[in-house]
Amino acid sequence: MPIINLDIYINAPINVCFDLARNVEVHTETTSKTKERAIDGVTVGLMENGDTVTWEAIHFGVKQTLTAQIIEMEKPYKFTDVMVKGAFHSFTHTHEFMENGTGTIMKDTFSYKSPFGILGKIADLLFLETYMRNFIVNRAKELKRIAEKK
Repeated sequence: MPIINLDIYINAPINVCFDLARNVEVHTETTSKTKERAIDGVTVGLMENGDTVTWEAIHFGVKQTLTAQIIEMEKPYKFTDVMVKGAFHSFTHTHEFMENGTGTIMKDTFSYKSPFGILGKIADLLFLETYMRNFIVNRAKELKRIAEKK
């Protein structure tokens, strides 16, 4: 099971970073390369513990849907979402926020299991883990850009 870890420093207060990370419209903005948009569940505003959202996006040239649910939230320090329906066998994405001087360290931990057994493991090695790492990194950089403009 691949695990992607990313820490990024954001020159913005912890509550700003936390709220931006769980904001549906901001998520859409930070994933514009895949044309991601919320089509069901919470489709605007801030997600809360227990909320679900269904995303539609284009990955590898194919339109896909994925439903995620927030299963844990400790404001403004942490929230965790899991896939409840989608292309992966499973995934868990934990978002953590730590005050650091005048800013915030945002830590993403994304673990997933690919579908299709051994074929999924081969896909991880060949391209999927790199693709997912780039997706997480690009989203974090965009979130940083937005937070630092506030």
